Amino acid sequence: MRTRALMLVLCSMTAACAPSMHGGNMPRPLPALPALERAAPAVVGMSPALGATLDSIMAAGVAGGAAPGAELAVGRYGRIVYMKGFGQLDPQLEPAPPNDSTLWDMASLTKVIATTSSAMALQQEGKLNIDTPVVAYLPEFNAPEKAGITVRMLLEHRGGLEAGANLARSYRGRVAFLQQINARPLKYVPGDSMIYSDWDFVLMGMIVERISGQPLDRYVHDRIFAPLGMKDTDFQPLAPGTAPLQADTNCTALVGQATPARLARIAPTEWDREARPGHLWGIVHDNNACALGGVSGHAGLFSSGRDLAVFAQMLLNAGTYGGVEVLKPSTVVSWTSRQRPGYSRGLGWDTPSARSSAGRYFGPRAFGHTGYTGTSIWIDPERGLFVILLTNRVNPTSANMRHEPLRRAVADAVQSAILDAPLVDWEARR
Repeated sequence: MRTRALMLVLCSMTAACAPSMHGGNMPRPLPALPALERAAPAVVGMSPALGATLDSIMAAGVAGGAAPGAELAVGRYGRIVYMKGFGQLDPQLEPAPPNDSTLWDMASLTKVIATTSSAMALQQEGKLNIDTPVVAYLPEFNAPEKAGITVRMLLEHRGGLEAGANLARSYRGRVAFLQQINARPLKYVPGDSMIYSDWDFVLMGMIVERISGQPLDRYVHDRIFAPLGMKDTDFQPLAPGTAPLQADTNCTALVGQATPARLARIAPTEWDREARPGHLWGIVHDNNACALGGVSGHAGLFSSGRDLAVFAQMLLNAGTYGGVEVLKPSTVVSWTSRQRPGYSRGLGWDTPSARSSAGRYFGPRAFGHTGYTGTSIWIDPERGLFVILLTNRVNPTSANMRHEPLRRAVADAVQSAILDAPLVDWEARR
């Protein structure tokens, strides 16, 4: 099964894997490209009506209050067939429609784009063994009941830890957070169940830092983002490239450092009336990530539609983009595959499950993730496809949940537009 999955990932960009648009067995003469290019949907076996369909869905979603602004990117076989912004970044600002370089708070997409990718790289370099107990990498994580928690358990959200808590109310910095996570009681016996937990990836970010000897933001920039040419993707977007904040510094220390031009590129998020009064604009939405200096394994990353399209295509290319290999094919397959029956999780990544944001038609080899601020990414290796939807649905309040049906409607419309492969309702089979 793993061998077949690897072949599917490897061939998703080749002519031999792109079947005839007319349903026969003749391969499509569609050469692989060194980098993403724009193309009409029909070029990659999709309905010419795709653009109009997505325009209608997105316009209705924004008008219906799903988010003030949104950016949608769809690609297949190395071609971007749709990339468009909707609405405006904030109703109280001068009209500023999003575009492909708008910076969005990734929220929990940080877990897969930054932290998981870093861990994948460290594993394939022989520096990380995911079946090793966490305490071997973080000696401070030494509570007796936590001795059996492995790195794999963190990646699968089976570590027994609680979902999270607002430690930022009382604590700042990595030392204090690690002490608290170590001291807090388990929610279940590690390995027995699954609770999606921010603490799993706070710890994963620290593990990356201990092994690499670099702050997480610098390591993932140097190892993943820079080689791929992802110029928009970074933590601390108000002052990108600055030295990491001190461990006891709140991320609001960067407020005031950004130029008006820089701020104009960033989508504002929530009006925070408690921890950080005012409109959160260019600083991470997540309070705990802010208390960790704006750089954490679970949240804090900002990125754009055009950068995430490159990242998604790299994964469809089995770890290579623009002639640069950042991950090995076997690493991509093993980490993005469902790990055990009854659970949707891969390693870091998620896979489609009933009523998930992947909709009805993303298949069993698809993988993706969502973010609390309204971000999502889904990748289907069997169809050479990615769908990236970025919104600031928490502006002005996190109570807004209208983005959830929008995600599913977009995913279903994109899959339904594919003409060269049968449409299978995988959700009905899950």
